Order: sequence, then C-alpha cells, then structure tokens
Amino acid sequence: MKRTIGVFLGDATRRVGTLHFEAQGRRQNAAFEYDREWLDRADGFALEPGLPLVAGLQFHKARGRDDSVFHGAIADTEPDGWARRVIMRDHAKRRQAARAQGHDETPVLTPIDFLLAVDDTNRVGALRFQDEERVFQRAPIEGRRTAPPLIELRHLLAASRAVETNTETEVDLAYLRGRGTSLGGLRPKCSVIDDDGVLSIGKFPSVGDDRQVTKGEVLALRLARAAGIDASEARLIESDGVPVALVRRFDRTRDRRLMYISAATLLGAGASDIVDTSGIIEYTYTQIIDGLRQHGADAQADIGELWRRIAFSILITNVDDHLHNHGFLHSAGGWRLSPAFDINPFPERERELKTWISEDVGPQATIDALLSIAPYCRLEPEAAAQILAQVEAAVSRWRDVGRELGMTASELDQYADAFEHSERKAAQSIAGRARA
Repeated sequence: MKRTIGVFLGDATRRVGTLHFEAQGRRQNAAFEYDREWLDRADGFALEPGLPLVAGLQFHKARGRDDSVFHGAIADTEPDGWARRVIMRDHAKRRQAARAQGHDETPVLTPIDFLLAVDDTNRVGALRFQDEERVFQRAPIEGRRTAPPLIELRHLLAASRAVETNTETEVDLAYLRGRGTSLGGLRPKCSVIDDDGVLSIGKFPSVGDDRQVTKGEVLALRLARAAGIDASEARLIESDGVPVALVRRFDRTRDRRLMYISAATLLGAGASDIVDTSGIIEYTYTQIIDGLRQHGADAQADIGELWRRIAFSILITNVDDHLHNHGFLHSAGGWRLSPAFDINPFPERERELKTWISEDVGPQATIDALLSIAPYCRLEPEAAAQILAQVEAAVSRWRDVGRELGMTASELDQYADAFEHSERKAAQSIAGRARA
C-alpha cells in the first residue's frame, strides 16, 4: 500500500509539503518532503529540528516497536492511549459487521490509518492532512459536529464509560468518532466546545479511579497559575453528578491554529529512547534547556519558567512529567514553551520524576536536586530562592483552593501525601531565608 498525503498548516491551508507512506506486510516506512513554495517563503520554518528546511525526501524509520513511523511533528498529532483504543474498538466492530454480512475484506489498520482517523477540526496543533482526493482527514460527516457543545457532555461520558467497561455499541463508537479520537493520554476524554465557543478538552473520571482525579488536575492547574506558571485554563463542571475537568485548548485562538510539538520531538526522542529495557529514563531537564537555547525564541525567559515548573512538580508530586507532557508552540524566531498541561498530584507514587533533573542527580524529586541546576539555568541564588518562595506560597493554599473547587475534606485528605512532605519543608526553609 502506498499513500501520498498533502500536509497543510492551519486554517489558511498553506501547503507545507507531502507525506509519503508505504507498507509491505509488516515493513512500513514514511518520508516527508517540503514543498518548494514553502521553502521559498520568507515566513517558512522547519516543522521540527529533525526536519530541516531542505529540498528532497526526508525519511524516518521507527527505531523501536513503540516508536512512530512518522517524524515527530507529525507523530505528535497521532492518536495514542485513549484515542487509539476508541479507533481500534470502532474498527473491530466494523470488521464484525462485515463478517456478519459475508464479507471479510476489512484491512488491518496501519499507522497512516490511525493518523488520518483523527478529526481534522480537533487535531492537536496546526498540521492538517489532505488525502489523494483533496479531502482533509478526518473530515466531519455532513451535518454532524465533531466538537459538540457542553450540553452533549452526558452523552460523551456515557459512551466513554461504555468503552471503558467493554460494553460499547456501534452507536457509542459512532458518537465518539472525531469527538474522542483527537487527544493523547490514557484516560477517557473528548473534544467539546465550551459556553464561550472555545475548543476545550473534557476529561472524565475513569471507572478504576480510587480518588477524585479530575478534581485533582483542576486543583493542580489552579495552583500552578497562582504560582506564576503559564498553565492551561481549567475548571470543573458536573455532568449527571460526575465531576468533569474542562481544560481549554491552548493550541487554538479564536481565528487560527497554532503549531505545536512535544519536548520529545524538540529533542528527537523516540519512545524507545526515552525508556530503556530496564525502565531507566534517559532524558533530562538540562537537555530541554539545551534545546531551548538552540531552538527557542526567548530561551532565557522559558528556561526560568521551566525551572519554576520543576519546582512546582516537586512540591505537588507531579511525577508523570515525561517528555510528551511538555510542549512548545511556534512563534516568530523559534519555539516557546506552551502553557503547562497534564499536571497532576500523585499521592500514591514514589517521588521520582519521569524526566530527570540532570544526569548528575537522576530522577530524585528534591529541592537540592533542583537547586543544583540553578547555575545551569543562569539563575542567581537570590532569584532561585524568590521563585521557590512564590511557588511554595501558592502550593501552601492547596486545601483552601480545593475547598473553593468544592472538594470535601475526605477528598482533600486523599491528596495530603502529594502536598505535605519533606520537600515542602525544605522549600519553606529556603523561602523563609529569602523573605528575611
């Protein structure tokens, strides 16, 4: 099978290049080629550091079983986790229906099928994909909205619950197509339009949750903003008594799509590179800092912001900080840190970061480890202490902010170990000296 897919940028449909995909049995490969017009544009830019602005085919091969066959900037728009689960269930239902009618010709899904199954309207970032018939993929069905208003949230929740419990029907999957296939991560979620007409993510509780995870994420994002972090805007809403986290998409403005890549793409890291066979994380925050210095539009400002985010993660035990939970938006002159997202307190987990602070200190989520890279970030001791003081002051109000969100005392108690620990005390000590 061979596919030739046009790659466009944003709603202005500026053609950037062409994606080539070929599959021969289990052998699959992909290549990207910039259009001559894009190369000649004064405002043309490389979609990622691994795709320099040069003419000709640029091939990409998955280095490991878990790696994408596509370049990182394209792979960042692929479905994974929850979205992949919905697509695979929908495909299985279609195959069953075909067999029931005496047909058995439904092909096995390939990487290009997953890529093009993502809804065009809701796809992450600014890239859009046009098939050989010049139709943007995945095009919405006429008369159907792929990002429904909040009033339909209960239907999305019910369909998602059905998928989680393996009781979904064809109607459930048809309803989730487009709405629930555009976003990464393992937890159930959907695309939705909020009351202000803004594209948002609705995040649902999972049937396996033993604490209020959606409330915990909104609490973390509220505290992050209070700590001076540029974080995604989030709020809690209820659907049939179920708390849903509503997070606004930061890769959209009211009139355009913004080009987005993950930290993994900035660093050229594949899934098999990030975690080796022994489970040791090989990438560090100091490498992200190096990437910002090489490719950033305002490197020092973003390095200071990144240091603040690490401090916050340590203080709230946000230990799911892998490279796909950090991102960048393109701006004139290079890449800028995107607003922080997918920040969650994990009271039950070991206090080790997914992304190491540096090779010297490893994964330890400690204030001492954080302070050890302050000189590398070009932060003076006084400035680092002031940042710590600001972050700690915001985190210290976690119970108050939780109560403002409507969390009960027992719900808050479930999160206590994430917020009350020895590293908070270390930060308080440094903050006290800074204030003195």
